[in-house]
Amino acid sequence: MDRETLALANRHFRGLGGGVPGIGQAPGRVAFVSEPGAFSYADFVRGFLLPNLPCVFSSAFTQGWGSRRRWVTPAGRPDFDHLLRTYGDVVVPVANCGVQEYNSNPKEHMPLRDYITYWKEYIEGGYSSPRGCLYLKDWHLCRDFPVEDVFTLPVYFSSDWLNEFWDALDVDDYRFVYAGPAGSWSPFHADIFRSFSWSVNVCGRKKWLLFPPGQEEALRDRHGNLPYDVTSPALCDTHLYPRSQLAGPPLEITQEAGEMVFVPSGWHHQVHNLDDTISINHNWVNGFNLANMWRFLQQELCAVQEEVIMRSCSGINFEEFYHFLKVIAEKRLLVLREAAAEDSAGLGFEQAAFDAGRITEVLASLVAHPNFQRVDTSAFSPRPKELLQQLREAVDAAVAP
Repeated sequence: MDRETLALANRHFRGLGGGVPGIGQAPGRVAFVSEPGAFSYADFVRGFLLPNLPCVFSSAFTQGWGSRRRWVTPAGRPDFDHLLRTYGDVVVPVANCGVQEYNSNPKEHMPLRDYITYWKEYIEGGYSSPRGCLYLKDWHLCRDFPVEDVFTLPVYFSSDWLNEFWDALDVDDYRFVYAGPAGSWSPFHADIFRSFSWSVNVCGRKKWLLFPPGQEEALRDRHGNLPYDVTSPALCDTHLYPRSQLAGPPLEITQEAGEMVFVPSGWHHQVHNLDDTISINHNWVNGFNLANMWRFLQQELCAVQEEVIMRSCSGINFEEFYHFLKVIAEKRLLVLREAAAEDSAGLGFEQAAFDAGRITEVLASLVAHPNFQRVDTSAFSPRPKELLQQLREAVDAAVAP
């Protein structure tokens, strides 16, 4: 991030007055970014991160990826032989697309070789099987095989606090591989913690249906539940879905092989595989959507009233959210204090200053929250108010003329 982009981003968030972007309207079409050499990180900030809009990057951005060379046959189909040789004994999570469990699909675990055997039989059976349509989802391949040249992280997504945090703990990540036959799909949802996500088709094509933040409210049924499938004819039933006619049409994307889709924070979406498809996907949070994450956690707490239940619903409670902020804050403070040439994300001193400013704003709100004030912070190091003071001093120094 350069100094001009830092100033622009800070003005943007000051204009929100500590809030988050309001309900938006879908643009007429999704922007397509064709040339890597002509598109900078500052361009991405201005065009998509600040306005929270989706875009598609051309296959030129992923042309050198190892997965695109090794996981795909010359005909552009999944290379089952390579996958079997390399990962055949790995146990992977598999969802049944034909079974609804709340607003998701039940999962089982099986060796990849068993899933590929099923996949081949599914194709040979005319894309049908008594076992239903099975979809390999949320495979943490990059966590388990970190040395393989699967992909090169694009600079646009390198300020990735979720994976930076989990890499520091060395226990988990939010990097996933999805793989499945034509017809497999993911039901209507918004990404965890209202994170951003990016998704690259290593091979195959996907159809995306996206709704900007707020439009999903018109799709709730008379009980207040979101739909499982936004293409279902049931949404035309005004008795069951009394506000569905108020929802605008989804923003539709057909993602080709090699292309990369950026999904903004809080955009609900549904995704269908049009071909036999393998994709790599990341969820990520940074200073541009941290306030959305914080608002989401507060809404979860209001909905369930008890923080113990909150953790089971959202996967994180207020104490853990503070730890998340602390890990990122301490890294950015180190950059600012040492006036280092680059931060750990490789985006420069200005990026560290921006990150610290966004953490300061959200941490101040967290410290003032009555539920967090009931948390015993006596063993925290540093204490939340101490960290907040350190951040304020560092940010003031960073932006001083």
